[in-house]
Amino acid sequence: MHQTADRQNAAATRDAATVQADGRATARVSVDAHREKVRRLLAPLRGEDRTERLPLLAALGRGLAADILAPLDLPPFANSQMDGFAIRSADVPDGGAELRVVAPVPAGSAPAELAPGTAAPIMTGAMMPPGADAVVPIEQAVPDSFPAAGERATVRLPAAAAGHFVRDAGSDIRAGELALAAGTFLGPGQLGLLAALGFTEVPVHPALRVLLVTTGDEVVEPGSPLGAGQIYDSNGTLLESSMRQAGLLVTRTGISTDRPEELAGLLRRSAPAVDLIVTTGGVSKGAYEVVRQAMAGHDVEFTGVAMQPGGPQGIGCFDGVPVLAFPGNPVSCLVSFEMFLRPVLGELFGSPAPRPVVRARLAEPLTSPEGKHQLRRGTLAPDGTVRLEGGAGSHLVHALARSNALVHVPEGTAALPGGAEVEVWML
Repeated sequence: MHQTADRQNAAATRDAATVQADGRATARVSVDAHREKVRRLLAPLRGEDRTERLPLLAALGRGLAADILAPLDLPPFANSQMDGFAIRSADVPDGGAELRVVAPVPAGSAPAELAPGTAAPIMTGAMMPPGADAVVPIEQAVPDSFPAAGERATVRLPAAAAGHFVRDAGSDIRAGELALAAGTFLGPGQLGLLAALGFTEVPVHPALRVLLVTTGDEVVEPGSPLGAGQIYDSNGTLLESSMRQAGLLVTRTGISTDRPEELAGLLRRSAPAVDLIVTTGGVSKGAYEVVRQAMAGHDVEFTGVAMQPGGPQGIGCFDGVPVLAFPGNPVSCLVSFEMFLRPVLGELFGSPAPRPVVRARLAEPLTSPEGKHQLRRGTLAPDGTVRLEGGAGSHLVHALARSNALVHVPEGTAALPGGAEVEVWML
């Protein structure tokens, strides 16, 4: 049986405290402090012995595992930025000049040296002829067209300074310079740079293998008949899709019962094949908190984080495998993933890419527990305002589905008026 975030918060001592099993009050940890615990827990999964080399396209969405230095200048040679005429700038005074047209320079060719008093038709991206130092666009020439092949012709061109419409060798990056730093998220732009530099494969962090376990006697798989007091499991789909979107390799076990010995046996059998265990539910103070009970005797602590929703959290190791135990309510478990696991993965392994962060104006006022960092679901509009979706309750899946952002209300803020500026993470 899993309490809602509202009930959990009401059961906890006033805003800044939680109660241990022995009744002692202890301060809740901050969001930043718990995220740092998650970072320390997962940091050993990053190491030189835990990398792989992949072809460029197979590396899409991964994090770079080592610095990449440019093996050559980019571009590797001076080339034309426009279709036009390559000239020696000294041949054309301020009033312009008429020059003899010589053989054209198509892209991919090695041109001959440009003689004084001549102009070479040149295509965009083509190598600049030796001796040429400027390009006049075809639109500025008289006539404003290239002569037919073999035709003896002249062209009148305006003056152009040295370097005009010329891309110098190494103007993008020089050989030996840092092209991409370790930890860079590899998207299309980064892979395109690597291809331009001649790479065919790249060292990356391997995708982490995650065991995802949903718990609760009251939870049944979608498609099954619902008995009295039962609900369909949304947590498994919410978290698995979030994890897969973040580049993780997810194994689902099905729904574990509220019998701790069964959950412990399941984890013991599965742990050797994964890098991380994530559970949902069973982490609060109730009588049937199966994850707490199954973790007895293992190096796992259960604590309260000053966050709403998602306050109850578990963290540690089961049989030497890192464990993150998230709350059981749908919004709570998703917020836990977004606040703790997803950003730490990006920091340590370069993947996934960080959520876009923007500043937006509240479309309406809100209230928040002063001692907690509150996360509200919202929809960011084109005019820069964010509308809250649903209330603060952690069970509001419909409101979550309508949202495209998480609205952050920092700890210590009790209320904000409409129009107040807030930090928003785009989902």
